[in-house]
Amino acid sequence: MKLIVGLGNPGREYDQTRHNVGFMIIDKLSEELSIPLDSHKFNGLYGIGHISGEKVILLKPLTYMNLSGECIRPLMDYYEINDDELVVIYDDLDLPVGKIRLRTKGSAGGHNGIKSMILHLATQEFNRIRVGIDRPTNGMKISDYVLSRFSSDEEQGINEAIERSANACEKWLSTSFTQVMNEYN
Repeated sequence: MKLIVGLGNPGREYDQTRHNVGFMIIDKLSEELSIPLDSHKFNGLYGIGHISGEKVILLKPLTYMNLSGECIRPLMDYYEINDDELVVIYDDLDLPVGKIRLRTKGSAGGHNGIKSMILHLATQEFNRIRVGIDRPTNGMKISDYVLSRFSSDEEQGINEAIERSANACEKWLSTSFTQVMNEYN
């Protein structure tokens, strides 16, 4: 069984914001893999499907970003999902818009959603896809910036990153994350 989690914040006011790029990728995967997000449990919205004989869960935690681990840990326990069967997708200020970076472990790097995951999973060793959102250059506060929408100049780059991230997740369903990482980094 594989679990793909996209981090974000619930609610219309957060739709299409930088901090919700993980949700955007889960929505894309839901459409591409024909896995509707129709289950509401563990304080998350998720769907279960079968791809090439593999059970796949797509998850959007509804706990708000800073408490993401409170949703993910109980779901993983219920479905008996190991840490290596998990991929987490989230925004990264340290990558330019449109760039993605895959890793098998690492620190939170200041990302509160990942801090929550590390706390609840009790490990830093889980697969992740970091999606670049860049840093503000106009003196805007980080908290305001991550809750802003992408500019028209950034749309092509973020759409490409969403597409590449979704493709990487789909590839992971049939090969090792290390192989996917080597191909997409």
